[in-house]
Amino acid sequence: MDTNHSKFRLEFEVRDYECDMEGIVNNAVYMHYLEHTRHAFLKHIGYDFAALTQQGIHLVVVRIEADYLYPLRTGDKFHVTAGIQRISKLRFGFAQHILRLPDHKPILKAKVIGASLNPGGRPTYFKELEELIDQAR
Repeated sequence: MDTNHSKFRLEFEVRDYECDMEGIVNNAVYMHYLEHTRHAFLKHIGYDFAALTQQGIHLVVVRIEADYLYPLRTGDKFHVTAGIQRISKLRFGFAQHILRLPDHKPILKAKVIGASLNPGGRPTYFKELEELIDQAR
């Protein structure tokens, strides 16, 4: 799954407190970068994550595969990309990349699998998600 990964981009800069004792970004912090970008991507294509939750539609992550390719350090500027595709009737996936700026050095490549749940926590087909994915292409 490596589709539409450059369609949406969000820029960041590494903050001092995101780094560990070795002076590189802590591995868990990358998950925050990815999540913030997914939420911004959804909002960009017309879906407010908080509003969906209020409507009883809960989009949740069920799996993340991440390849750490090169570390980021304090002050590095970078962007995170996001693209979405349908995986099954109940699952969808985001292809995401982190690239350092200005040289576009690959930092991280991730595949994030999500599902939509109803308020009771049961997997639920979310028809509007089909439209969202079509719109994002």
